[in-house]
This record gives sequence, structure tokens and C-alpha cells, in this order.
Amino acid sequence: MALIDTARPTGAEHPGYTQTLPCTARSVVPARSLVRAALGAWGLEHLADTGALVVTELMSNSITHTRTYSIRVTVSRPSETFVRIAVADNSKTIPTLRTTTGDDDETGRGLAIIDALTWRWGTDLLPRGKRVWGDLKCEAGE
Repeated sequence: MALIDTARPTGAEHPGYTQTLPCTARSVVPARSLVRAALGAWGLEHLADTGALVVTELMSNSITHTRTYSIRVTVSRPSETFVRIAVADNSKTIPTLRTTTGDDDETGRGLAIIDALTWRWGTDLLPRGKRVWGDLKCEAGE
């Protein structure tokens, strides 16, 4: 199934794209494609690698820590100064940034990566779960 067939514009007042995917590791690839396609449509290709890594970490957190069947990925441009990459799932559990991880720990660095790569990040509680998001700064007019 092609990305163009499954992604759709958001109904929001600002431009964006959204796609609902199964909550499995295989869904990370189309999520990255959605981010790259949206950034390309807005002429922000220089943010594509960072955006792909952010959505990978957001997806991985949902896949690892929730018991949900699907995840909604959204890429939006609320203003000319930033792009928001968000992942929503049906869990009400708020993720927390670990302040320390051991050298031998295989997990636990996702939010630290998101914190390092984004201008800001956060969590919104929704009626049926939560949305975790990260904002990438871009110059006005880009």
C-alpha cells in the first residue's frame, strides 16, 4: 500500500498529515516515510533525518510500553517556526525522561534522544489515551 493512499491531510487549521498504523515494529518504516514526505512537501528536507529519528523513538516508546492495537502518527506545521511530530496511542501512562541509564542498559534512552533532538517535547492527555510530541525548529519562511 503506497503512502499516498494511506496518509491523509489533518483536519486541523494548520497543514499536516496523519496516518494510523498497527502498533508493531514494522510500522516504524511507514511512519518515517510519512515524516520525510511531509517535510519534503514543506521544503524542509534538511530536517528529514532528525524527524525520522524522532518519530522512530516516539513509535518505539508506544510499541514497547503500551498494549494498544494502533498508533496515530501526525506531522504538522502549527507555525512557520516549527514542525510537530506526534504519536498517539490508547495508553494514559505518561512517559518520563530517565535521568540516568547504565552503560549496559539496552533501553531507556528514547526520551533522552527526543529531548536532545527537539526544540521542545511533551505529552497531551486525550479522551482515549495520550499524544507524545516533539517540535523541530525551522526558520520562518522555510
